[in-house]
Amino acid sequence: MVKETGYYDLLGVKPNASAEELKKAYRKLALKYHPDKNPTEGEKFKQISQAYEVLSDTRKREVYDRGGEKAIKEGGTGGNCGFSSPMDIFDMFFGGGGRMHRERRGKNVVHQLTVSLEDLYNGATRKLGIQKNIICDRCEGRGGRKGVLEVCLCCQGTGVQVQFHQIMGSVVQQVSSVCVACQGQGQRITYRDKCKACGARKLLRQKKTLEVHIDKGMKDGQKIVFHGEGDQEPGLEPGDIIIVLDLRVHPIYTRQEEDLVMNMELQLVESLCGFQKPLQTLDNRTLLITSHPGEVIKPGTRKYVLNEGMPLHRRPFEKGRLIILFTVVFPEENFLPLNKLKELECYLPGRMESEDAESMDDDLYIYADLEDCDLSQERHHFDEMEDEEFSSRGGIQCRTS
Repeated sequence: MVKETGYYDLLGVKPNASAEELKKAYRKLALKYHPDKNPTEGEKFKQISQAYEVLSDTRKREVYDRGGEKAIKEGGTGGNCGFSSPMDIFDMFFGGGGRMHRERRGKNVVHQLTVSLEDLYNGATRKLGIQKNIICDRCEGRGGRKGVLEVCLCCQGTGVQVQFHQIMGSVVQQVSSVCVACQGQGQRITYRDKCKACGARKLLRQKKTLEVHIDKGMKDGQKIVFHGEGDQEPGLEPGDIIIVLDLRVHPIYTRQEEDLVMNMELQLVESLCGFQKPLQTLDNRTLLITSHPGEVIKPGTRKYVLNEGMPLHRRPFEKGRLIILFTVVFPEENFLPLNKLKELECYLPGRMESEDAESMDDDLYIYADLEDCDLSQERHHFDEMEDEEFSSRGGIQCRTS
């Protein structure tokens, strides 16, 4: 007696079914519920394959008969057969036919869609016009009336013509080329029987508009797939149209994963005395960026605002951070008269001096004035020094005799 009959019921056999009966039942059901034939029955196909995997293995079947599905899941079989998916069982059973069938698809078509950071922040719907090949409705992809196709006599139905060229002596070169008579089709249609709609090409060109839905939080380079919308071809399943998002550079914000990064420029008075600056967000709100009283913002300081970064994909109510990198603009030279500088100095932190300036002996010090550096002249000066040093060490020199 068996504890459960669930797997047997899935295959439609009795608990005492032989291996041949199991195989026959699985073959019939697998072909009926295969995803290529019934795309909506993927779960049913998975259950059938799982049942057959267990019952077709003598050891697993004994464990199932004694303890049911629970015993199988608890690992009572001492391991699995190494199948990674129901398709592996199908391919093994049918000698790889299922996998070959799945691969008989047309090529995928890839389109690049330029999007703004606002599109990825707020979500958007964009229309994309494409042109693709579709099978001619009038001739149903035959190229002519039904039953009028005949084998091409020039290539004997192979679509390829082979020619031999004698190069020299007994050396012969074989050259293969597409049959001109049938254009590589291997079949011919008389002019009278050709389809008037497609001219025996079997395909028509169609313009179609796709609505591309961009979800909040999507990323640069992310793909949006339209299954089965690629070019059609007789005898092949249509491929997919793949849309790849290409993010346009934003003038203010840069995205880093789920964070938004920006630069903010402050005047010296703002960095020392505080500031309030309005900032336009990607969804047209206005943030008032404010420093705390007494807080000094130094050049290179990084601050962040929580929950003002990019929304998370498929969790749009959660957001990253807004990170602000501050730069400080110092005033121009001589922005204050000399007498006013003394007043300003009273409010600034005291100087750090090693000795009292009044006690300095002029005979012990040489005063040096600072000058602006010209980086280009400085680099030229160092290059000349390197050349002289290389020459003095015996570098490559010209020698005359």
